[in-house]
Amino acid sequence: MSKLSALGCEPVTGNPLAPKKRDYKVTNRLQEGKRPLYAVVFNFIDSRYVNVFATVGGNRVTIYQCLEGGVIAVLQSYVDEDKDESFYTVSWACSVDGNPFVVAGGINGIIRVIDTGSEKIHKSFVGHGDSVNEIRTQTLKPSLVISASKDESVRLWNVHTGVCILIFAGAGGHRNEVLSVDFHPSDMNKIASCGMDNTVKIWSMKEFSSYVEKSFTWTDLPSKFPTKYVQFPIFNATVHTNYVDCTRWLGDFVLSKSVDNEILLWEPKVKEQTPGEGVVDVLQRYPVAECDIWFIKFSCDFHFKEVAIGNREGKIFVWELQSSPPVLVSRLSHLQSKSVIRQTAMSYDGSTILCCCEDGTIWRWDAVTNSSD
Repeated sequence: MSKLSALGCEPVTGNPLAPKKRDYKVTNRLQEGKRPLYAVVFNFIDSRYVNVFATVGGNRVTIYQCLEGGVIAVLQSYVDEDKDESFYTVSWACSVDGNPFVVAGGINGIIRVIDTGSEKIHKSFVGHGDSVNEIRTQTLKPSLVISASKDESVRLWNVHTGVCILIFAGAGGHRNEVLSVDFHPSDMNKIASCGMDNTVKIWSMKEFSSYVEKSFTWTDLPSKFPTKYVQFPIFNATVHTNYVDCTRWLGDFVLSKSVDNEILLWEPKVKEQTPGEGVVDVLQRYPVAECDIWFIKFSCDFHFKEVAIGNREGKIFVWELQSSPPVLVSRLSHLQSKSVIRQTAMSYDGSTILCCCEDGTIWRWDAVTNSSD
């Protein structure tokens, strides 16, 4: 497939579903608590901490480290002052001087920025009118984070100054909860969002780049910053017929999933004559059995070679992204893993896969090297 060659995808011969040599085994299982865990994320922002990950569940944010032999060490834990808080999402970010932050949000709509160096709250972002469903970090400028909310908006924040720079909402915005959002990996100005209105929208903040820069040097109260609205996306896609709860860029292509038991890889084609409207070219489909409930999020390794996603029966599917047709690398299952997997996290090189579950457990799977390798 010529379009995929841009991503380095090579056609494969033989059985496309034949497993790769790498398999995984369970090396650890932790019971963090009784409340559901909704998110687990490795730190890809700082190369010193790529084996460190964070989880959220209830009003707690916990930071762990993956060690040799399947060991998982607890490094830090934060309990929010509001007992009724239920965090749904967490992301890694950093200050302008490189200090690592974790940024978490959930049912209360307040975003907590926690300084892992001082182990204290650095900032609290108040602005969303309802739950925060996902937070993502701009890897090119990791002081910038973006949040997706039940209030039908997406907001761009600067964790260094506490400023809300842009709000993506309005006439052309989402018409229901925004469930997922992602920064383009190389184009600073592009983001993708998706939600309960069954759409995926691509937005540009190019004309507001001066405001993004201004946010880094803002010294007045954050509430006095001239926050701007972006009301119209540059692309609006109806790729799915139901809620779209996870979207990620793969180069200039988009990965997205709904509740129809598959992840889609597609190319957005913007019509120059009619900005905002476009054509979707579906390139590949990655089937995921028993994945027909919403708020199940997939993850990729750092180089986007593979994608891992859990399902409602506690199983994990690992697909090779850099091949056409798609190759199912592994289907992971364990007799004791029966709970809904809300999110997976693949390590930097894909050798470790974590998942967090509805029953409050964290599972660690590590790659097994076959003797034939």
